[in-house]
Amino acid sequence: MRQARRSGPPAALALALRAQAWGRRAQFAAAEAKRLLDEAATVARRHRLEHVLAEVLMTRSVVNQELGNMAGASRDLDHARPIVGPDEAVELAFQRAVLDQNLGRLGPAAEAYRELLAGDGLSARLRVVAGNNLAMIESQHGRHGDALRLLADAGQAAPGVGPAHVAMVSETQAWVTVHAGRLSEGIRLFDEAARAHEAAGLPLGEHFIEYADALIDLRLIPEAAGAAQAAADEFRQHGVPLMGAEAELRVAQLALLAGDPERAEAAAQAAARSFDRQGRRAWTARAALVRVEARLQAGTAAGGDLRDARRVCRTLEQQGTWAYAVDAYVIAGRVAAHLGRRDDAVGLWERAAELARRSPVLVRMRGSVAGANAAALQADDAGVLAYCRKGLSDLARHRTALPSVELRVLASGHGAELGQLGLEVMVRGGSAPRALDWMERTRAAALLAVEPPGGADGGDLAELRGLHAELESLTTDGDRRVTAPEPLLAKQKTVEDRIRRASWRQRAGAQAVTTTIKPAQLRSDLDGRVLVEFANLKGDLVAVVVEPRSSRLVQLGPVSAVLSQMRTLFFALRRMTQELPATSLAAARLSADSRVSRLRAMLLAPLGLPDDAELVVVPVGHLHGIPWSALWDRPVSLAPSAGMWARTAATSRANGLTVLVEGPSLPGATTEVLRLRELYPSATALSPPESTSAEVLRLLDGAALVHLACHGWLRADNPHFSSLVLSDGPLTVQELHTSGVAPHRLVLASCQSGADVAYAGDEVVGFISSLLARGTGGVVASVAAVPDVAAVDLMYALHEQLAGGQTLARALHAARSDLDRDDPANYVNWCTFSAYGAA
Repeated sequence: MRQARRSGPPAALALALRAQAWGRRAQFAAAEAKRLLDEAATVARRHRLEHVLAEVLMTRSVVNQELGNMAGASRDLDHARPIVGPDEAVELAFQRAVLDQNLGRLGPAAEAYRELLAGDGLSARLRVVAGNNLAMIESQHGRHGDALRLLADAGQAAPGVGPAHVAMVSETQAWVTVHAGRLSEGIRLFDEAARAHEAAGLPLGEHFIEYADALIDLRLIPEAAGAAQAAADEFRQHGVPLMGAEAELRVAQLALLAGDPERAEAAAQAAARSFDRQGRRAWTARAALVRVEARLQAGTAAGGDLRDARRVCRTLEQQGTWAYAVDAYVIAGRVAAHLGRRDDAVGLWERAAELARRSPVLVRMRGSVAGANAAALQADDAGVLAYCRKGLSDLARHRTALPSVELRVLASGHGAELGQLGLEVMVRGGSAPRALDWMERTRAAALLAVEPPGGADGGDLAELRGLHAELESLTTDGDRRVTAPEPLLAKQKTVEDRIRRASWRQRAGAQAVTTTIKPAQLRSDLDGRVLVEFANLKGDLVAVVVEPRSSRLVQLGPVSAVLSQMRTLFFALRRMTQELPATSLAAARLSADSRVSRLRAMLLAPLGLPDDAELVVVPVGHLHGIPWSALWDRPVSLAPSAGMWARTAATSRANGLTVLVEGPSLPGATTEVLRLRELYPSATALSPPESTSAEVLRLLDGAALVHLACHGWLRADNPHFSSLVLSDGPLTVQELHTSGVAPHRLVLASCQSGADVAYAGDEVVGFISSLLARGTGGVVASVAAVPDVAAVDLMYALHEQLAGGQTLARALHAARSDLDRDDPANYVNWCTFSAYGAA
């Protein structure tokens, strides 16, 4: 460059400046590239180098677009048009198509790309990029098959052009695959695209934007937020407004999904201003839509927002981007309904349903939500149920195609509104059997599609157990956890994320199982028991009671009042496990008794149950954490759904091993296992250091009865990594589920081992749900921290009853009745252990 400036010919200098600018642009230094191209254009103009000037102007058009200066980019192409030679005319047509695409003029851009691809003389580079870009447009118009065929051709040619083009095509393949509704396959392709970007030495900003879209569809909201923010930070750092505005829009969408409308509105406004300056009308419309939705979520939407939303609907529909248009009509309908404009809401929602009909599955589901809401406003119950059934059927197919229980559980959230709309119709109709049938459509449905066994990488599991050992060593006197070093926690999260991502990438192979059960079959399985299934209908509890000869639908009070009593109860129970003065323990006991009585009065007393009834309780949401055995003075068994309880009733009694397992660092566990060996002299017993995860899993599979006495850790932030602590570290829910083991009956004498975590769409995740889904017939576990040594007597009494042939529910009831509840530790154990399943 120095030589060209000092004595080289002007053409060489201009071309050298252009080459240097292109290199700086590839490094995301667009402003520096623009400065170099301005100098190159000045040199070319001064010396009347029209051929060189045309090349410089076309290159500067690309850089101007990335800087968000779409008007400048258009002027550069206009000025280049009269001076390009025949060879550069193709490049000019291509650059004009790229500008049209970035401005949202998808029709003209697509037409130009098709003409270029149909013509002769197109360079390999332009053929790859034109095919890639046309595929993106075809996908936005819903023609995903055409898009993937274009990408297959581009992918074959890309290696001959260079690694950057391989990375570009692989990224678009992943994006199109996700938009076609093949989410798990798309996730695998995004991982391949990331590796291709790294191999090409390319920044990952654009990858993060498109990856965030896939994660949103999978309802992996924290991960999507991280990807979107990483993209926004990278583009801001490098000064690339074109992609920076798109990243900011994703940040706004994710703030909305996280329930932060104030942040969402601010981010959407910032993105809209950027798009507006860039002249990108369609993108401005999408940002405006997020701003309207944020105001709706905040409860401040007004008439102006409805007008804005209508304009967005028209813009996106005219553009032919159906998925975005469906979202726009759904949101506009919600604003109209919020403002009391019923007819407007109905029309907008019906249009959304119509546009969604031939779209991928998640878009069809949003159309079903819109159609159901429109029918509800018109008091058309049959129409509501028709749309809800259609949407939930689509959800079932979508969910079964996902490769891991985590993704299936999260996917159920897509159907939460459909479940509520249908349940409202059923409750209003007053038919208990129909209401129960509807509840079962959505209850724990993800758990009923069980994938074949397929564990995580052994190296990752070993590393996770090593990290757990380090964290466990960070204790002070009294065994109180101290704050763990941030690098250690970050390393733990990294390993957990690797294990999770491996499960996302595996091939889907789950088998769908029906979620409904015929009333006659259910009564036969109950065999005289009374089933109570709860549901949350817009914040109020309803219950279906199934008795031997009839069923009833009972409407109860608000969920919030129940949860308030539940929180206070657990606070009192925690105090009763601590070394406190007798007066404090007495006060905690008084509070616990009061909360148990109030919960009984709220949840069971209004149901009018016979005093001698043995109950099967199917809770909902956070009510899974209630100590139900303490609320009823007869045997109680629990399950995530009536259908799953019925499956446990059908499991055959195994003739396999009885296994007794002692975990580390629990004095009570040693005593517990020694005493239980008196009852089961032929049992296989494992004690530290032999009680490892691998050995326990080996013995669990097919065992008749397993007793695990060990620590338990609840991970409310990530329940798939809730764990039982064995001699070599944690046995997680994730590992238990993917291993496929299913003992017939299991007693978990561990803290919080029964505390499954609730998700949107009436799903739960934890040890109990995973075991029952895999075929275990019954489990005993605790929903809270339990005193170690004090549990020994309860566990021994429980097994005495089991040895006499009782079910887990009846055995636990009998064992609890013999406890001295005046002792605080015994009271906690009496309150918090429950039986799950029918065995």
